[in-house]
Amino acid sequence: MADQDRPRDDHSPRENRSPRGDRDRPRDGARGSRDGERRPYEKRDGERRPYEKRDGERRPYEKRDGDARRPSRPPQGSERRGPAAPEIPEDVTPRDLAPPARNELKTLSKENADEVARHLAMAARLIADDPALAHEHALAASRRAGRIAVVRETVAITAYAIGDFALALRELRTYRRISGRDDQIALMVDSERGVGRPDRALEVGRAVDRATLPTEVRVHLAIAMSGARLDLGESERALLELDIPELDPDRAYPWSPALFSARAAVLEDLGRDAEAEEWYARADIAARALDAVDADRELIEIDEIEEEDVADETAEAGDGEGAE
Repeated sequence: MADQDRPRDDHSPRENRSPRGDRDRPRDGARGSRDGERRPYEKRDGERRPYEKRDGERRPYEKRDGDARRPSRPPQGSERRGPAAPEIPEDVTPRDLAPPARNELKTLSKENADEVARHLAMAARLIADDPALAHEHALAASRRAGRIAVVRETVAITAYAIGDFALALRELRTYRRISGRDDQIALMVDSERGVGRPDRALEVGRAVDRATLPTEVRVHLAIAMSGARLDLGESERALLELDIPELDPDRAYPWSPALFSARAAVLEDLGRDAEAEEWYARADIAARALDAVDADRELIEIDEIEEEDVADETAEAGDGEGAE
């Protein structure tokens, strides 16, 4: 596809966030692979960009299938699928949930932990293509295990995905309090933007010691802070937010496509179109390079997963023999 024909990337922290469901995806960017079903540089919906000014004309987080000015709310009562929870396909098992997330469920009974794990795995599976249904699964998990950090994190992420930024903020604060982690700080900042509080978004972002954050989290925080600056009409300062050590135009890291596109969007806002085109091109090149690396990595990950399954099955067989 020629550059002039391709849609622009919509880069927001949400593109780097998905529930920790798929077992081969890490919790965050600290381990160097991109988490989530949707990558930060993925093309989505044409000319929409998360760094546009939110002045009532175009909002990248507005609800796309109705009233664009009112965020969607989680399904209520009779709106849910069935009286308690959405159905889970029989092929979905607790092992479809990433091991670190599964470990957080150990305080639950086995039956409850398994059901929660399956709902979380479904949320991860659906977040890209059916975020509303993913949110239903997250809510179902929350009704069973509302005091588990990964559950509240998943509710927050799916709420964000459907445009309910007020709920996302509440759940992110709860997740942060339970877990003591700041790994979703970029999503908190962007959710503040989503509810129309860019000033508050900047305050939230400044309150965190960036030196303590994993690299990818730190990068996405810079991207969200830059977006808040644009919301306030501070384009030059938005560009400064992106002047970070991780902005290396000659290398492709997991965060590079999102960071390059964010810089391009700000340059475009400043009327520096030629420079913007250069950074958009760099984002595409970095994305393709990372995709090529991922294609090779999948073979390694499959082998690792198979070895883990064998180890788990052996351990379970041993437990069964001991019980006899």
